[in-house]
Amino acid sequence: MAGTGSEVVPLDALGARGAYRARSRLSVTDVAGRESAELSLVPALFVDRTLKALHGAVSPLPDERIGMIGRAAALFESGTLDGLTPEAYAHRVSRVGGTPISVVRATVTAIATRLRTAHHSVEQARPTGAVHRWDDPLTRAGRAVWVRRGNVFAVHAAGNHPGPHSLWPEALALGYRVAVRPSRREPFTPHRLVTALRAAGFGDDQVALLPTDHTTADALLRGADLGLVYGGEDVVRKYAGDPSVLPQGPGRSKILLTREVDWREHLDTIVASVSGHGGTGCVNTTAVLVEGDPAPLCAALAERLAAVPSLPPEDPAAVFPVQPLATAKALEAHLLRRAKGARAWLGGDGVLDELGDGSAVLRAAVHQLDGPGAPQTAVELPFPCVWVAPWTREAGAGPLRDSLVLTAITHDDRLVAELVEEPSIGNVYVGDHPTYRMEAGLPHDGHLADFLMRCKSVIRD
Repeated sequence: MAGTGSEVVPLDALGARGAYRARSRLSVTDVAGRESAELSLVPALFVDRTLKALHGAVSPLPDERIGMIGRAAALFESGTLDGLTPEAYAHRVSRVGGTPISVVRATVTAIATRLRTAHHSVEQARPTGAVHRWDDPLTRAGRAVWVRRGNVFAVHAAGNHPGPHSLWPEALALGYRVAVRPSRREPFTPHRLVTALRAAGFGDDQVALLPTDHTTADALLRGADLGLVYGGEDVVRKYAGDPSVLPQGPGRSKILLTREVDWREHLDTIVASVSGHGGTGCVNTTAVLVEGDPAPLCAALAERLAAVPSLPPEDPAAVFPVQPLATAKALEAHLLRRAKGARAWLGGDGVLDELGDGSAVLRAAVHQLDGPGAPQTAVELPFPCVWVAPWTREAGAGPLRDSLVLTAITHDDRLVAELVEEPSIGNVYVGDHPTYRMEAGLPHDGHLADFLMRCKSVIRD
């Protein structure tokens, strides 16, 4: 398909015997309700047979795996896959998921870069005292060997942003066989990625795409050794006690500005942290805590974000996400309920801007809170929504807990040490760094390999 195309794309399941077009199919529509793809939904028996094939397969050797992942990066970024050119793929992801197309394009490059550095990334997680193989000469004197905790890894993928698909291929680099259940909201990215990996040399019994309905979804996790699941608080609670599942929930990322810094010098970073990547990610800023009066910062944020135009997601200048009108109205109603008692600087009367085709832009919201302990600081929404609250040294790290990323703009090293040592803060960026910044080789929510691998002692004659 040379252009963006208006044809309905068939997205087949990708099982252990190749592509499979199921009888049960889901219509994937864009933000205006137009059908864009037809996604095959496989039954539990198909999931079971595919996972048995993955369990019985033998993984390629490490160098072969790394080479194939590198070739897949080039195909994913530049190839025509599933009949879609890179531009046609980006257009469909943008129209279906409502993600600004500039974000989709940048994410394609980021995923390809992450694939090319997958070996480097997993090596950063390996303990320095551990070796890869039981027959390493060092094991004659006794050594820790870094080994997989299982052989088959299942992924319940996210649909809010294509970026999380840069992570799970690290399991392939470690020798796992991987089965991905795509999100109904945006199945194009995982389908393209699995297709690229297979075209690069991975066998059908090494990496699979298994779209299912909700009742069949748990069969994928039951049939795998380990699983990765994305979702909201309900997902985190459901799997919190299961050591075989790694849940990825809300990020509630934050920015802290202490009194000795001038927030005006960091306004660009704060605005970008709130609205970058469409403001839909777990690494976007949910709350900003300010030592002193937060009102001037609220005014500046509201002025900057109010000036952003409302555009359809495929427009290269689009910044804000777009959703079907009914979905957007539900999100707006949720915001207005949760914002009661807060001072609205932007979005107090709503955040919708209808585009006239059955979709609506979700514009930014800025609210000022009375104190750092206000419950709204934990309210994360899938569009640029930020809660700004005053913070004091007496409050300390308490209001900053449960943050995936915390950007601390401060010169107080003692405070930074306290924040780094706080177990519930995932990552600490000190200085002028947006909360969405991610680097290959650095952990996101810990290294994925921390979950997938373990060390065991080997002593041999």
